[in-house]
Amino acid sequence: MSHAIRHIPLDRLVPHPGNANRMSRTNFTKLVRNIERTGRYEPLVVRPCPKRRGFFQIINGHHRCEALRKLGHTTAEATVWNVDDEQTDILLATLNRLGGRDTLDKKLALLRRLRTRIPARKLARLLPQTLGQIERLASAGPNITAVRKKGNTFAIPIVFFVTDEQQREIEEAISTAAPSCEGQTRATRRAAALTRMAAEFLATDRDCSQQVPRDR
Repeated sequence: MSHAIRHIPLDRLVPHPGNANRMSRTNFTKLVRNIERTGRYEPLVVRPCPKRRGFFQIINGHHRCEALRKLGHTTAEATVWNVDDEQTDILLATLNRLGGRDTLDKKLALLRRLRTRIPARKLARLLPQTLGQIERLASAGPNITAVRKKGNTFAIPIVFFVTDEQQREIEEAISTAAPSCEGQTRATRRAAALTRMAAEFLATDRDCSQQVPRDR
């Protein structure tokens, strides 16, 4: 497997039909801005296209490829891996999903360094964080423990799959339990509602467990 970086014409790159990764419009716009601003990006991972001689199939980097097209580039930096269909499917399922989590104190220090050189509004156009998150984090000061206790500084996505009927019931429950706090986003209210329901379930479950008579 070669890791040498090649410059491949964009018109020779084709997306993999099994790519399941999707990026929000907001984050895609930030990706475009970052590449436009720096001229740098992580090289794509491709393989020789099985059914089109002289073409390459993208394994990792679909959004980077589209960003380069949007910016008027004609080639993309890429590494070519000679992998079969099974290995490609494994890579599609892992390359965009395996990752770590930020260490909070180092993340805060990084954002504060950036904030001293770049206005928060401009940073919000480049980084995954929103303007409000950047301003709160950059002004948090040395009291990292207090920031960590808030628990919602870096949101953790939870993904699960439900049926149509389950979705209707969940949405109804969330709507009923969601707080009507002004100034909070819809996502924040929904997260609070789910947390409240989970806490009430755990409390009820503990009460029921304590009331169950033990066999003697």
